[in-house]
Formats: sequence, structure tokens, C-alpha cells
Amino acid sequence: MNMRDIPFGTTDWADIPAVRHPGERGEAFWRTRQFGEVRVRMVDYSPGYVADHWCEKGHILLVLEGELVTELKDGRHVALGPGSSYQVADGAMAHRSVSEKGARLFIVD
Repeated sequence: MNMRDIPFGTTDWADIPAVRHPGERGEAFWRTRQFGEVRVRMVDYSPGYVADHWCEKGHILLVLEGELVTELKDGRHVALGPGSSYQVADGAMAHRSVSEKGARLFIVD
């Protein structure tokens, strides 16, 4: 990720329209800003959410509310709560999100 040519600015996430993304179960609502090559998102997972794909994109992810389990393709499961984060590079480890109780995330990728 190369963050360049991004002037100072602020975002009121309530002003960004939420786009629905159905999961294998449940749904995700993404509020997205794009700054050149950098995508920044506020994401809400419904209770019972399971992603419908294995992701190989790199992310820096922070859990703001709720509970998130990140399943890794190698079989590991990593549980995260509010204030916890993870980071992974593009192509480093396939992963997917699961949230039995729902979660709000802040993601940069």
C-alpha cells in the first residue's frame, strides 16, 4: 500500500451510504471511501454472518464493536473483540470472517 496524494480530510461515516453484501449466512454492510489505491471501510456484520469466500487480499482490520472470528484456510481460528486488530499481506494467508453476534470493523486495504 502506497499512501500518497491524499489531502487532509475527515469522514463522517454516517454520511456514507451502506452497501449490502450477502454472506454465505447473514450479511455485511460496507461504507467505503477510496483514496487512490487505498480503500478504507466501516463494515457491519449481522449476527450469524459467515463470509461467502476465502479472501487473499491484505488488510489491516480493527474490531470496534462485537465479536469476530477470522478463519484461516489452514484451519486456525482467531477470535477478536473490541480493540483487537489483525494485519495480513496480499496473498499471505487466505482468510474469511465469521461473526455469531455481529461486529463493526474498521478496515484499511
